[in-house]
Amino acid sequence: MRRILESGYQNFLARLRRRFGSNTFAMEVLHETWLRIDRIGDVGLVERPRAYLFRMALNVAADRKQAENRKLTDAEIAALRHMVDDVLDPERIAEARADMASLEDALNELTPRRKEIFLLARVREMKHDDIAHRFGISPRMVEKELLFALQHCSQRLNRKVIRRFGPGARKPSKD
Repeated sequence: MRRILESGYQNFLARLRRRFGSNTFAMEVLHETWLRIDRIGDVGLVERPRAYLFRMALNVAADRKQAENRKLTDAEIAALRHMVDDVLDPERIAEARADMASLEDALNELTPRRKEIFLLARVREMKHDDIAHRFGISPRMVEKELLFALQHCSQRLNRKVIRRFGPGARKPSKD
């Protein structure tokens, strides 16, 4: 196979160049085809070795194109770098840690049941009906307890209350 590839190199190169529109890409594909011949070793008797080698080269080209498609574009890389910069901003990290500490303090000021309802609804995203069943109270009472917990936490964090309840809320709250 190697001898056939060597003797027909210019022909293979011209066909691949026409097919893909790039001499460099065609040369890279032929080089990779050469390496594949070494890896697969003896293939036995092949009826049409030139067609076999050309198909192998086309498969190499398809693999390379697929690998290229998985690579990120320059714009995508820049966007990721920007996102990472935002995430790793020391000021934001410090601010978030302070907010978390304030939220923890605010939650610890709640009654144990109110705190647990808040955590189940907002952190574990448990349905209000399931929380009500767990505590032996009505879903409406779950909503009241959650609203009180949210108001308390928002006051302690100096934030505005967003009146929406987690998954399974029976009715939308009114503003």
